[in-house]
Amino acid sequence: MPKALPVVDMSRPVCCDPVAARAISDEDALHVALRLKSLADPARVKLLSLLLTSPDGAECTCDLATAVGLSESTVSHHLGQLRRAGLTESERRGMNVYHRVRRESLAALCFVLDPNCCG
Repeated sequence: MPKALPVVDMSRPVCCDPVAARAISDEDALHVALRLKSLADPARVKLLSLLLTSPDGAECTCDLATAVGLSESTVSHHLGQLRRAGLTESERRGMNVYHRVRRESLAALCFVLDPNCCG
């Protein structure tokens, strides 16, 4: 039976010193690793790319499913993983759900990995 990871509130951007600044604590390492784990899937990276390049800034699950060639339920699962990691947010509009990237969360994750990347 696989070991369950601790529950971590990932609704806010990751917030700790850059990993190169000092030895990172176990808790901070877990926060960073769980966010990176949510990106460790080609479909999720593709979905993030589509959301980041969307002219409207938000895309419907049905349109994303068509774009990546997956079922809406599979895309919803992947988007749920990104949302739980705090990297996206969702909004219901009638029968559809629209998703957008939380850019501040991506920027915070980039900063933690390399403080010189976003300057």
